[in-house]
Amino acid sequence: MTELNVDLLVVGGGLGGVAAALTAARLGHRVLLTEETDWLGGQLTAQAVPSDEHPWIETPHVSSGYRELRNRIRDYYRRNYPLLPEVAAQEVLNPGLGNVSKLCVEPRVALAALEEMLMPYVSAGRITVLLDTVPVGAETDGDRVTSVTLRGTRTGELTTVTAPLIADATELGDLLELTGTEHVIGAESQDETGEPYAAPVADPTDQQAITWCFPLEYRPGEEHVIDKPASYDHWKTHADPFWPGPQLSWEKIDIHTMKGRVNRIFEGDLDAVSLADLWHFRRIRARTQFDRGVIDTDITLVNWPNIDYWEAPLLGPGADREKALQRCKELSLSYLHWMQTEAPRPDGGHGYPGLRLRPDLTGTADGMAKAAYIRESRRIKARFTVLEQHIAVVDRPEGAGAERFADSVGVGHYNIDLHPSTAGINYVNLEVYPFQLPLGALVPVRMRNLLPANKNIGTTHITNGSYRLHPVEWSIGEAVGALSALCLNRGTEPHAVAGSPSLTEDLQRLLTGTLGVPVAWPEEIAVMRPSQARKHATPTYVLPERRA
Repeated sequence: MTELNVDLLVVGGGLGGVAAALTAARLGHRVLLTEETDWLGGQLTAQAVPSDEHPWIETPHVSSGYRELRNRIRDYYRRNYPLLPEVAAQEVLNPGLGNVSKLCVEPRVALAALEEMLMPYVSAGRITVLLDTVPVGAETDGDRVTSVTLRGTRTGELTTVTAPLIADATELGDLLELTGTEHVIGAESQDETGEPYAAPVADPTDQQAITWCFPLEYRPGEEHVIDKPASYDHWKTHADPFWPGPQLSWEKIDIHTMKGRVNRIFEGDLDAVSLADLWHFRRIRARTQFDRGVIDTDITLVNWPNIDYWEAPLLGPGADREKALQRCKELSLSYLHWMQTEAPRPDGGHGYPGLRLRPDLTGTADGMAKAAYIRESRRIKARFTVLEQHIAVVDRPEGAGAERFADSVGVGHYNIDLHPSTAGINYVNLEVYPFQLPLGALVPVRMRNLLPANKNIGTTHITNGSYRLHPVEWSIGEAVGALSALCLNRGTEPHAVAGSPSLTEDLQRLLTGTLGVPVAWPEEIAVMRPSQARKHATPTYVLPERRA
């Protein structure tokens, strides 16, 4: 067994983990960063999800670290891809022209940009990266974690790590379980949180759907049909009460109206800049932007409502994580097989056999992403918990904006977006104001040296729907890295910083001054509904029925 000692151990190499490691290393500390797959980047790379971002992402009101990541991704395309000259000259280059984001890109390119950012600190010995590594044990002494044991999934080798501070950046908050850190799974009750959209009774089985994503290209006239998955007939015929039909269909729930609607893969010209079909939704490569002699097909990323898996939870008593993940992947493969063979076409025919998986883009044998897209994790019981009432437009006075937190260590925005859950609850989608990240939500109620750095912060089942996306996860990681560095430099601990206004102000100055991380929105943005910020009209949301 290998034994290591570092200043900061970051378990989990998603965007939060990478940001935490980078921030602490930039501030002079030695970091061990682990990742369960062989790709860093989490939802942006291994899970293959193009970035979901807010309307102000191209303004100065975003952290310099996240801006650097986005700029490096664009520069990678300019340096290495045969972009048309007029496309390469665009400041806001969007290689995929996907509707979901101003930066829809291939997972491997995002991985390359992250590795570029890390390389100077890896070379200097400030960051050590262990891929294919998972936590399997932990030792505690009272309110402190004294060591964490890691296992290499390919080698079986064990490593015991000691560190003054430890960040749980895993996708499911695995260290919270291993260390006995107080945490919540699933939905809290209305009595606990006072949230209007909370469950009437706490339900740990109420967890958001997961999704196994995959990239596709379309080659008309060619045959790329995959084998029929074992559970295909189940997904083709089974229909849940809250869904408009079987998942192997073009039918979905419209979150603007909460009614069923049809959304096909193709509606009109494939080369159109933007169409309200599935192909353009998360397109990560638009062939019209490249030299056709080299790149002659689009690539779209399938992360669509009909492959959301809500059959069984990943966490809690009786949960079978491996079985749920396998069923999730089979649902995605079943949907692809259905699209290739049976999906109704506008011309009256059926199937698109020219849809082709691209395993080279995901680094996997089957063409699926390396890992399932996880929307909800274990969450710490924190010194402060962000509630629906702090951010949701429907729960705030008109024009008041979100709650202002004196201990804010970051900013973000995304609607409260809850996908159908494993308890049979349909979408909840609530418009929110631009919000802040309070330091109190990063500090456990008891454990002194363990910090959350992913979707496991002090949110609720409801507000997790806003704090779980790419730029917010990055901001969580930056805040954890900066907090760790401050504690190491001052010989103090997170609870002391959170309990001291002067130390909290020192942390905020470190973030805003040294690191270029905003901790507050300008007033004109803070009070703005996001629908007012977009150039095009956003449909008014029909609020889902409150839970009975």
